[in-house]
Amino acid sequence: MTTYNWDLIERLLHEVQNGAPSYTPRAYAEDYAAEKGTEGEQTENLDHLKAVAGEYEKLLLDRGYIESRPEEQGGTGSNYLLTPRGLSLLSLIDSSIPGNDHPRQVLDEQEDALDKVTFDEVASKAQIA
Repeated sequence: MTTYNWDLIERLLHEVQNGAPSYTPRAYAEDYAAEKGTEGEQTENLDHLKAVAGEYEKLLLDRGYIESRPEEQGGTGSNYLLTPRGLSLLSLIDSSIPGNDHPRQVLDEQEDALDKVTFDEVASKAQIA
């Protein structure tokens, strides 16, 4: 069973949503770790967290959660847009939305929650939210 750091994925998706001119997952992982540290939470080894953020970028891109921003929309080859699947994932795991624990729990119960078919099936069920 594959487990994911939903907080880190949420951070990465928010950065895509905010339209950063250059998407830098390793820097976002560093910011995430610093933020968690100021909240008194322990995080994984920073180098490992940065590596995971890079792996998540590739996974999110390969599985259709994010896509390269077109040039006519300011695309530089190093920035992205959320796809409908990415928007759906963000809406499920967004910590600013009350009750986000249940969707994260349902996702954690899947063999691989970010598998395209699995995610689309789980996200289509009204009771997850």
